[in-house]
Amino acid sequence: MTVRDILTYPDPRLRTLAKPVEQVDDTIKILIEDMIETMYAADGIGLAASQVDEHLQLVVMDLSKERDAPRVFINPKITVLDEEKLPYEEGCLSVPGIYDEVERPREIKIEALDREGNPFTEIASGLLAVCIQHEMDHLNGKLFVDYLSKLKQDRARTKVTKLVKAQKA
Repeated sequence: MTVRDILTYPDPRLRTLAKPVEQVDDTIKILIEDMIETMYAADGIGLAASQVDEHLQLVVMDLSKERDAPRVFINPKITVLDEEKLPYEEGCLSVPGIYDEVERPREIKIEALDREGNPFTEIASGLLAVCIQHEMDHLNGKLFVDYLSKLKQDRARTKVTKLVKAQKA
């Protein structure tokens, strides 16, 4: 397993639309393991393939307290089941150090393939619903800061750029 570099805002590659995974083969399974390792190394709860510059419809996450229950969503699709939106403070591994409130639909249905390529359907609310919507935004070239005001976006860009420069120095 390899810890991969995570692209940071405002890198234009984060705006790339992800393509569907054609087949769940060994290459995809290695990518899944690398993404899980990368997510844990960065102390995140979710990671989209787009964030590691692999523009495929693939998301990994682990919402467990013990950090021992990774989940995989290949070619995920969501259907909003409850239009009511709830605010949730979000952060992102591609936008380090920035946290802000985003409103997202309260309840959704997720349809995806698991790490073996088997289809599954799940109803989600709470943190799982927020996280999958956040990660799916990445697959569509969107970041959580896009939901914020222009002023907050500019501040986030400046802060992340300074942070990345400081880390490289």
